[in-house]
Amino acid sequence: MRSTRWARVAVAGVFVMHGLLFASWTAHIPTVKAHLGLSDGTLGFALLAAPVGSVSAMVAASWLLPRLGSRRIVQITLVGYCATGPLIGLTGQVAALAGALFVWGAFQGSLDVAMNTQAIAVERAQRRPLMSGLHGSWSIGSFVGAGAGVLAVAAGITLSVQLLVLGTVGLLAVGLLTTRMLPDRMSDVAVEDANLSASRWSGGMVLLGAIAFAGMLCEGAAADWASVYLSGSLHTSRTVAGLGYATFSAAMVTVRLSGNRLLARYRPDRLLPALAAVATTGFAIGLVAGNLVAALIGFACLGIGLASVVPAVFSAAGRIPGLHPGHAVATVSACGWAGFVCGPPLIGHLSALSSLPVALGLLPILTAFVVAGTLVAAPLQATPVLDDRPDPTVEQPAAA
Repeated sequence: MRSTRWARVAVAGVFVMHGLLFASWTAHIPTVKAHLGLSDGTLGFALLAAPVGSVSAMVAASWLLPRLGSRRIVQITLVGYCATGPLIGLTGQVAALAGALFVWGAFQGSLDVAMNTQAIAVERAQRRPLMSGLHGSWSIGSFVGAGAGVLAVAAGITLSVQLLVLGTVGLLAVGLLTTRMLPDRMSDVAVEDANLSASRWSGGMVLLGAIAFAGMLCEGAAADWASVYLSGSLHTSRTVAGLGYATFSAAMVTVRLSGNRLLARYRPDRLLPALAAVATTGFAIGLVAGNLVAALIGFACLGIGLASVVPAVFSAAGRIPGLHPGHAVATVSACGWAGFVCGPPLIGHLSALSSLPVALGLLPILTAFVVAGTLVAAPLQATPVLDDRPDPTVEQPAAA
């Protein structure tokens, strides 16, 4: 089992790096907005470029994963993700900002699909649920990244320098570990390509995609608008404004690191609706109260409610018989990242029409949908059955 343990360490490291780099830039958003003189609506339009790049790249990742394997795709996209991030801080106009975010988002999205596909391979090899814990690693990276961003803003360190340092150190630490990753394995039932395309858009997959869309729109809104909301609507300092997403990330870490045990004890179609109800209630109260403490509690509740949604949905999609995990994860990821595509401009335009607190009122509506969707989604009601065949990457003992 040594090779599978190293593979788990490797994929966990990639999850950490993905979350760390993404979250580390969020505290700089108000500074970028002020530097370029952007309105909420224009900022939302610029932020749209990153998820558009992500969704576009997922189409290519879905095609390449069965051919090159998740290990190779992780290695390629990890280098690109670390190398292109510093370009964001070098932009001087909104068009250049959008272009840099598009390229960075393309590597971000394809890496997301590849690392989740590799996570399914490791989960099968170790024959136990691991996805929530691995997404907990992403949340740890996100929490550390958000904190690093807050400290960098306070110290006057530019976004480009911050991302260059974090990317270089992370690539040196994680890059070598990716050589220990596992080959992908097909779902239990082999089918022709025509059947694969049909099963990709089954009713269960569509509902999983819709849940991912709603959940990730809320995650994207927290990342892109938490600091803007705290600094603009609640008039906090830019340093304190970074605490909004940091609080959200900390709550996600706590729940996700407990997620494997929670999902082993409670059925997903019972646990996920209960947690999403916490998000719906807590975030709505935080918006209505309109003060810093209530807002931070609201973002914490949002993190609690969304923490296990994406890991459970990805894991359920990867277990659908006859569908390559890469295709399944790419489909659900594309739906989820489409939430990022719609979220930033939608929040920005709703804010321009009314106010940012009113625009953020969309989030508890979406978490209420997550409550309903996770209650009835058939793939989440199925008992997880991991592959019980011998792992071909591990030498088996000789028969006595």
